[in-house]
Amino acid sequence: MEFTHMNEQGRAKMVDVSEKDDTVRTAMACGSIYMNRETLEKIRDGQIKKGDVLSVAQVGGIMGAKATPGIIPMCHPIMITGCDISFSMDFENNKIDIEATARCTGKTGIEMEALTAVSIAALTVYDMCKAIDKGMVIKDIMLMKKTGGKSGVYERGI
Repeated sequence: MEFTHMNEQGRAKMVDVSEKDDTVRTAMACGSIYMNRETLEKIRDGQIKKGDVLSVAQVGGIMGAKATPGIIPMCHPIMITGCDISFSMDFENNKIDIEATARCTGKTGIEMEALTAVSIAALTVYDMCKAIDKGMVIKDIMLMKKTGGKSGVYERGI
């Protein structure tokens, strides 16, 4: 198997995508943050001292998607045309499920931006609630679907 991010000397390189066609690309990723029941209730009831947790996490996740090439070494800077994040509170399992969808038209995919959006949104929830719940756990961050590009559609089997 040939590694696309390695040069002839075995060192890291950024892949040249200049010959690839521009296509519309989308990616959807998800993840969860588990917490104490009381923490989840305080988020729902707007009782976290730092403010509206999910609104701040929404903005943080979008900012994370935009910053992806600055924090993931081999990611190409791409023009993101859209990014949205949704949250679902699950009181049965004491968690918040996070879903991010990112879009672009370009030569390379947007999977890393969607995954980063979920990760930063979850980390923002942690940051805003850590004063009352240091035991929160971020889990199951994964790509669920991607479209566009040479490899076409990927959809995670459930």
